[in-house]
Amino acid sequence: MGRVILIQILSLSCLLIFSNLASAQLKQNYYATICPNVETIVRNAVRAKVQQTFVTIPGTLRLFFHDCFVQGCDASVMIASSGSNKAEKDHPDNLSLAGDGFDTVIKAKAAIDAVPSCRNKVSCADILTMATRDVVALAGGPSYPVELGRLDGLSSTAASVTGKLPKPNLNLNQLNSMFSAKGLTQNDMIALSGAHTLGFSHCDQFSNRIYNFSKVNPVDPTLSPSYATQLQQQCPKNVDPRIAINMDPNTPRTFDNVYYKNLQQGKGLFTSDQVLFSDSRSRSTVNTWASSSKAFNDAFVAAMGKLGRVGVKTGRSGNIRRDCSAFN
Repeated sequence: MGRVILIQILSLSCLLIFSNLASAQLKQNYYATICPNVETIVRNAVRAKVQQTFVTIPGTLRLFFHDCFVQGCDASVMIASSGSNKAEKDHPDNLSLAGDGFDTVIKAKAAIDAVPSCRNKVSCADILTMATRDVVALAGGPSYPVELGRLDGLSSTAASVTGKLPKPNLNLNQLNSMFSAKGLTQNDMIALSGAHTLGFSHCDQFSNRIYNFSKVNPVDPTLSPSYATQLQQQCPKNVDPRIAINMDPNTPRTFDNVYYKNLQQGKGLFTSDQVLFSDSRSRSTVNTWASSSKAFNDAFVAAMGKLGRVGVKTGRSGNIRRDCSAFN
């Protein structure tokens, strides 16, 4: 019995040591001597892509989140299914990821590889990390230094996605449980939820809130009545499933703290958004960030730094892919 417990403690210790080792190898300016202009190259590629379509911004930000929450930040979400392997991106929870997010990474990779000394020296995981920072800044959010040095993962399966990504109907306990499994606090979770200041959602993700919430209340009582009416007009009962609604009804193309102001007014689109205000345990954080852009931006940057360290691959656990969508 004692021996089993000792083995379990040693196993846990090794796990913590390895996870710390992985994040310890990440550092700012990692490519200074390998590909010195990499951050400028990526930023220029991202800017060009944003000029083609705004979807680049929420698409890239969401791609980063979906990558890091499944097997860590290792670009495993970029892998295309092949032969008998159904990859992460083809799991039902990832089918709504915008193609423009993937294309942003592919274009930035091509721009890096066009520099002979940089070719195949920068991981797809790091490119996605840099591109995510850049889309946030291009949308008016904070620009922040990123830690680099990740390798690309060696596996990508649809099965690994199941149960790993937050659903739009989660309550605060469920959200906290899911984020704490990644070493993220409630504050980190609320800050990362602020990414919903950008982007859009399809009607089926929240239709239960406006039509069949409960027998007593067909409309979720935490929704603002005027907002509920607006959503019913945008999402009639038999709406085309391709119709998309802005997550932030006020400033959908700007990275700002209006998301939190919306929650104060009952205008959170998902249950998992509105619960951050309706649950008293998280309400004070929402109120603080609704009143201070700087406080929100600082918290978001800190949370993104922590998210970027989740499940990082180093040494033999990864490599640098020649093609972001295929294993070497």
